[in-house]
Parts: sequence; structure tokens; C-alpha cells
Amino acid sequence: HRLERCFFILYKMIDKDILQKEKNIVPTDEEIEKILSKNPELSPQSFSTVSDPSKITPLIPEIMSRQATMNIGTIGHVAHGKTTLVRAISGIQTTRHKEEKERNITVYLGYANAKLYKCPKCPDLDAYKAYGSGKEDSPLCETCGEKLELLRHISFVDCPGHDILMATMLNGAAVMDAALLLISSDIECPQPQTREHLAAVENMELENIIIVQNKIDLIGEKAAKENYNQIKTFVKGTKASKSPIIPISAQYGYNIEAVIYYLCNLPIPKRDFISPPRFIVIRSFDTNKPGTEPEHLEGGVVGGTLTRGILRVGEMVEIRPGILSKNENGQHVVQPLYSRIVSIRTEENQLIYAVPGGLIGVGLKIDPFMTSKSKFGGRIMGHPGKLPDIYTTFVINIHLMSRLVGSKSTGKTSTQIGEIKYKEILLVNAGSTSISALVINISGKNKDIIKFSLTPPVCVEVGETVAVSRKFGHNWRLIGWGKVLEGGDIIKSD
Repeated sequence: HRLERCFFILYKMIDKDILQKEKNIVPTDEEIEKILSKNPELSPQSFSTVSDPSKITPLIPEIMSRQATMNIGTIGHVAHGKTTLVRAISGIQTTRHKEEKERNITVYLGYANAKLYKCPKCPDLDAYKAYGSGKEDSPLCETCGEKLELLRHISFVDCPGHDILMATMLNGAAVMDAALLLISSDIECPQPQTREHLAAVENMELENIIIVQNKIDLIGEKAAKENYNQIKTFVKGTKASKSPIIPISAQYGYNIEAVIYYLCNLPIPKRDFISPPRFIVIRSFDTNKPGTEPEHLEGGVVGGTLTRGILRVGEMVEIRPGILSKNENGQHVVQPLYSRIVSIRTEENQLIYAVPGGLIGVGLKIDPFMTSKSKFGGRIMGHPGKLPDIYTTFVINIHLMSRLVGSKSTGKTSTQIGEIKYKEILLVNAGSTSISALVINISGKNKDIIKFSLTPPVCVEVGETVAVSRKFGHNWRLIGWGKVLEGGDIIKSD
């Protein structure tokens, strides 16, 4: 009887207008009020604000009150304090999985939001404060009682630092607007993944990097200066050569105000609010708890970041690639996947629309089994028919690094990177997805034009930057990057 009820409820969830890709549904005023009333302390949103995208900025109070508008990555070697710093600023522990708690390291990408404020009365760095994403827009300063000014609303992308999790880090780098490079002051700099993470964000053309010299409480003044000089030598000639180096103790909260100050002064990235929306799915999940009655089931949720355009509650969306399979001839076919947005939220903040920047969760009218356990991670979501094509092959212009930066798996601090070989299997990171890529053609005067056969097929745009990794020992290591020149063998929708 329970199974029959489940089928009946799921059948009701599949609207015929979804299958027919009919027009968007605009929520009524009552529905909008019900959504926004869940966070009455925050500024209300209105569709009229985004009716003319050319007039929108990420610093509009209505937007910044509820949604983060900038993604900050935390990168660096394992156990250098990335997760601890995120907790010190946002108050959120990003390691939530059982495996992470048992091993006391970050294994999966972690996420947390924070609002950054400035007190008009407190002196110098003492004026800078940080609270969680749900904090009201103008709280009172706990020191002097003055109203705080909201300067930034940011999302942290907390990356794992272990060498075996480099592919996960590269997936996170795809959505970063800036990065905090954590360097532990009580050991020699640089460590292997300090090198590799900095190389990765440089290759992904990330311009804004803040260096954080952590664990300053464990050493004396002389050792701190020696470590500072090591850091300066390490970043010389890189995009971080002019970055500030901030000494802190994340564990004890020492000098966190300086980090907040520099975060508040990062330039706001230029955003495209006009183009059709492009949402990078980093993970997906089923929010229904075990034992939920069928009539109370909710559709699946996708989490990620919007890179351009605007998403609104009630809109129709397409997820690419959809449902992949092979026909009787062994050829890839895809079943298009359409749905409707029923909710948008960032942590506990409810939204009726979302703009580029920040990490958000989008609730859909889709079977929650399909989104469970991050099955949709690496896909792209947007308006139907407005997304890039799906390719089983693509060609890139590759730039190989001269040497493999710090690798414990090879037993050396650096290893020569050889040429890419025909029929070699590499790992390509495109957006937030990792793809097994078989080399099927090599051309160009410098043998730098590489054609890959991709497993699984990927939805990617020509001109997009991708990272390329090779297996050394048991681990994938970054060896270069390139831009997609063309795609081939486009999968036609079934």
C-alpha cells in the first residue's frame, strides 16, 4: 500500500507542462510573501528589481541581504588550517561527513557563507566584523553599540589539501572569484600542495589571492620572520607576488579582523546579468529524510553557483547532459531533462531569484532519487535550449607545465613532465566535473593540439579553460591546462 502511494505522489509531481516545456509560472504575491516571510529580518526581494538586468549590481542591499555574491576559495596544503579559518569567520564547520570527522581532514568540497561588516565608530581593524549568512543587515556593534554597515556577503569553497584529492580541488577552483592561500608557519614553505594549489588557481586565471600565514601562535618572532621570507621567495614571479601576507592564528581567532579587511576590499567581479542563465552544479542531493510520508516528499535539489544570468522561482530549466545511455549500436544518446524551479535558498535564506556569485541550492520538481548522492554533480543548468552542446570528443590547445610541482607520491619535490602520448588516458576538469579523457589525436607544430575522447560525455563551451592531470603512482596530478578549440560528435537529444 505504501509503495502504491509513493508511485501516485511521484506521478502527481510530474507536471504535463514540464514534459511539454510550457511557459514559466510567476509566483503570486501571496506565494512570494510566504517564501520571504521565513526570513523576516532580511530585506525583501521583488521581481521588479531584476526586471531590467542592466541596472543590477551585486551590492544592491536587496540582493546582498539574502545571497552571497562572491565565491572565496580556501587552498593550500593539508592541515594548514583552511577549515579552521572558514569556521573562525563564518561560524560554520564545513567538514560534515563521517569520513572527514574520523580522519580530521577535508575530503569533499566544503561550503559556508558569511556576512562581512564594518563599524563606523570602532578604530582600525577592530571595525571589521563577520557573522553568519542569516544575520540581519544592520546589527549593533558588540563593542560600541553603533549600527554595522554590511560590506560583503561571501561564500567559502573549502578545498581538500591532500594530494590524492587534487581532482576535487580543481572542481572547486572552477567557481572561485578569489582565494585565500593558507600556509602554516610552523613548517617549511612551500609544502607540496601549497605549490600545486597555487599553480592550479594561476592556470585557471584567478587574479585575486590573499596569503594567510597561519598558526603564528606556535612559533616565536624569529621563526615567523624566517617563514615570512620563505613565503615571499616562494610566490616571487607568480600572480601572488604582490598579495598581502597576513599572520593569524585561526584556532584562537587572532588577527582574523585583518583577513576580513582584505576580503572586504577585494574587487567585485564583473557579472553578466543579461545573458541566459548558466548554473554550474557542484553537488545534488535528496532532502527527504528516511520514513517521510509520500505526500510530504519534496523534489530533488541541486547546489552550485550561477556564473551568469538570473534564475527565478517558477522558471523552467534544463539540466545538461540529461539522462545518458547507449543505444543498441553502442552510441551515446541523451534524454533531455527539464524541470521547474520551486525554491531557491542559500543556507537558511529563502530567495525568489538568484544572481551570479555565491553558492545556492535550487529546489526542483524532479525525482529526488535522481539527485541523491551528488549524481548531478558536474552538470550545467539553464533555460531550455540555451545551454552548450554535449560532446563525446573535444580538441584543446594544451600548455604543459615544465615540471610536476611538489609530489610526495613520486618521492621528489619536482618531476619532469613528459609529452602527451597517443592513446594515453588523462583526467580533464571542465567546470565542476572530472572526465576520463583518451588521447585520440595529436597535432600542431609543438604537439600541443590534443583531441580527446571523453567518458562520460560533457557539456562544455568552446573557449572554456580546462585543467589536465596525469596519473603518477596512484594519484592524479596537475600537468597543464588549455582552452577548448572545438567539440565533436555532438550527442543529439533522443
